[in-house]
Amino acid sequence: QVQLVESGGGLVQRGGSLRLSCEASGFNLDDYAIGWFRQAPGKEREEISCISRNGETPLYADFVRGRFTLFVDKAKYTADLQMNNLYPEDTGVYYCAVDHFYCSGLMDYWGKGIQVTVSS
Repeated sequence: QVQLVESGGGLVQRGGSLRLSCEASGFNLDDYAIGWFRQAPGKEREEISCISRNGETPLYADFVRGRFTLFVDKAKYTADLQMNNLYPEDTGVYYCAVDHFYCSGLMDYWGKGIQVTVSS
């Protein structure tokens, strides 16, 4: 059974940093794409960063490039998202997700999500 458990969220001030962690289990991570998504209040869920099944380099959304970094450790079955220089507009629920093939908004499995709040 695929399980994705997010941790590391919380409240941080503008300009601060957080590191989110996703612990994966129940599947072979070598066979899946994995990434992070978020949903801000009143907005649709959007992709932040993802690495495809056969990819070596994560892709980043324009709004986080240079601030966020995705670290995937396939040996430990973890996918960490280091978030620096956070803005209030980064506030939202952050989700870890995996897909058997591609990165997209229609990933096969999702974690429950974790709240990130950036105060001004």
